[in-house]
Amino acid sequence: MGNVINLNRFRKRAEREASAKQADANRAKFGRTKAERSAAEKRADQAKEHLDRHRIDREEQP
Repeated sequence: MGNVINLNRFRKRAEREASAKQADANRAKFGRTKAERSAAEKRADQAKEHLDRHRIDREEQP
């Protein structure tokens, strides 16, 4: 007769490995450091200011 094994242990290990794999994918896809986020925000603000400076305001004639 063989040894008794607990299949829950293997099932849980497989779930943990799948979860870790998904977490790595999410980190690569969504993860940005605070410095990267603030730099992107600063670039967006500068681009908006640049466009606003070059805006031509025209008065519509009736």
